[in-house]
Amino acid sequence: MASRSDTEKQGFVHSVWETIKTVFWALLIAGIFRTLFFQPFWIPSGSMKDTLLIGDFLFVNKMAYGYSYASCPSVRLASLGVDISAEDVCGWAKGDNDRLWGEYPERGDVVVFRHPVTGEDFIKRAIGLPGDRIQVRDGRLFINDEAVGLEPAGTFTEVMERQGPQGLLPRCRNGAVGMGATCEKTRYTETLPNGRSHDVLDITTQSSDNTGVYTVPEGHLFFMGDNRDNSTDSRVPQNARGVGFVPFEDLVGRADRIMFSSAGRSMLAFWTWRSDRFFKAVE
Repeated sequence: MASRSDTEKQGFVHSVWETIKTVFWALLIAGIFRTLFFQPFWIPSGSMKDTLLIGDFLFVNKMAYGYSYASCPSVRLASLGVDISAEDVCGWAKGDNDRLWGEYPERGDVVVFRHPVTGEDFIKRAIGLPGDRIQVRDGRLFINDEAVGLEPAGTFTEVMERQGPQGLLPRCRNGAVGMGATCEKTRYTETLPNGRSHDVLDITTQSSDNTGVYTVPEGHLFFMGDNRDNSTDSRVPQNARGVGFVPFEDLVGRADRIMFSSAGRSMLAFWTWRSDRFFKAVE
């Protein structure tokens, strides 16, 4: 007959084992869910303002474009020294530039993709599809030698203050303004050839406002940020630390809706939450 002490020990071991099994299955299910369906993404920079702001939190729809090695989850926790990329997990599937049930983005989709060289996650707008000719002249986008629609849409304003965990400061069209002052950018509504419209911002005249003609290769895409003068995108080639043309297999998924947003340095600072952006569609 087992003693009370033995019974208690058995009960404790059973409880621990059940907890381990629960955690294991929870992590497995979460991993499968994240691999196949949705991946969380936190906006770290201002390259997509005013469509996406620093501190916006969204889920990326991985089903939109099919699956490739880039669909595998990546985990980066710099504070803990954890850096596991999709290539570390599914690198065996990389290299054929193809996707299972693959479908190209529509022009104007906001897409998360892996940088073709560094593997870092980027989020930009799909502007050029295979075979397209893309050029920027005097700050205006041309697709296949035709200027896209562009209409004034007022002024985008924000407070000059450090934004997000990185403490980034915005760039302003109205010059160098002091902390706490109003930072302005000129806003336009851009309409792509397929009729989709979105806002873009203009800060100043710079080299990226006048480019050569980029012909998008087969199996690749051309991406641009909506904050045109503050975006590292396909206008800059990879050998110049830009993005260049992005292979089809490097797409992660489509950004459809902002779930949560915080204007502070931490998502725990509830007084900085932007409730007007909760569940907002990404257009």
